[in-house]
Amino acid sequence: MKKILSIIFLSLIIASNVMAYEETNYEIVKTNKIYEIRKYSDRLAIETTISDQGNSFRKLFNYISGNNESNEEIKMTTPVTQIEKKGNMTMQFYLPLKFNKDNAPRPSNSDIKILNIKGGYYAVITYSGRASDKNFIKHKNILENELKKDDVSILSAPIKATYNGPFTLPLLRRNEAMFKVNTTT
Repeated sequence: MKKILSIIFLSLIIASNVMAYEETNYEIVKTNKIYEIRKYSDRLAIETTISDQGNSFRKLFNYISGNNESNEEIKMTTPVTQIEKKGNMTMQFYLPLKFNKDNAPRPSNSDIKILNIKGGYYAVITYSGRASDKNFIKHKNILENELKKDDVSILSAPIKATYNGPFTLPLLRRNEAMFKVNTTT
């Protein structure tokens, strides 16, 4: 029985690390024991309002699976982010670097918008475990308190970023809480 469990555990570890996705580029400009400050360039994303998480994810996933006006399949990237905008939670997928506003396939679903996310500085705390709201809020609060202590000005609502698929073991998952910040770094 131990041998079977060991094989299953090892298979899950290998499977969770095999899926290599293009990740949004950034440069780390400052780091401490709790968080890091990253500099991001402008990024192109697709976005939808969250009515229920599974449905919102499905809408975005369908777009990259070819349910767009060009019927073009697009590789999945990381992270998947969630942020509150004008009182509504939104979910975003970033498009691969080869796309820009002119060559990105137009969505077939009117609930999906293509947008350019302006670059800038973001404070980020990384954590593992489930991507639950409770876990996110805990880490968002830690980050927010540290930024206040360090007198770093927060410019955005908190952003929840997830990097792994649902079958990745919680202890191997990479999740982040982030804020756009004003920094003199």
